[in-house]
Amino acid sequence: MLTIDRIEKTFFPGTVNERRALGGLSLRLDEGDFVTVIGSNGAGKSTLLNAISGRYTVDSGSIEIDGRRVNRLREFQRAKYIGRVFQDPMAGTAPDLTIEQNLALAERRGRSRGLGLALSRTLRDRFREELTSLELGLEHRLTAKVGLLSGGQRQALSLLMAGFTRPRILLLDEHTAALDPQRAALVTELTDRIVAQGSLTTLMVTHNMEQALRLGNRLIMMHEGDIVFEASAAEKRQLTVPRLLEEFAKIKGAQLDDRALLA
Repeated sequence: MLTIDRIEKTFFPGTVNERRALGGLSLRLDEGDFVTVIGSNGAGKSTLLNAISGRYTVDSGSIEIDGRRVNRLREFQRAKYIGRVFQDPMAGTAPDLTIEQNLALAERRGRSRGLGLALSRTLRDRFREELTSLELGLEHRLTAKVGLLSGGQRQALSLLMAGFTRPRILLLDEHTAALDPQRAALVTELTDRIVAQGSLTTLMVTHNMEQALRLGNRLIMMHEGDIVFEASAAEKRQLTVPRLLEEFAKIKGAQLDDRALLA
């Protein structure tokens, strides 16, 4: 499904600002895997997602999706394989377009886009059906501009759009971090449901330890551009937040609490 082999990425090489973001990282996701990714700021979590999506080009190593090496494919060319939800609720949708127009763009991901052609009666019926599953009443607001929605509604819509065409890989980049606790809980529940219903192969970055443990069947911890701890499905079921903090403390060489890990 997704095979990452010893990828490296250094920003500003050869300058005083040189920073190694990924240092020979390898990872494999099989069909249907849901892997949660934790680690402190600067660990390389978002850089990993950006490398997979094609936003960043890696310096060395390979990235394969379904056995196809995609290193040379640009971000828009990888879009046919990948769905993504960002931390910022404003990033995943077009605010000046309506809900149905945003969904039409998502439906045509990776293909030539034409809103006039896409907005057929059949598609509108499908949009209403999909939106009903969010339980936010958006199925009655197809012609409302997305910019009028709340942050939680926009993030729920972004999540629905990302999984709309059953992408080969779903990337979730701290997609609940900017939401208040109530809306974050709603989007977390929707995440679990959408991933399960679509059997989507998913990589989710989060700073929320409880969320990382509750969702998914595998967990990895990153530090300084590499994976320093992995938990299989069986191991993950036995993990606790204190145990994760202990593992991170081994790397940092200090006693930590959850605030330290989130910093």
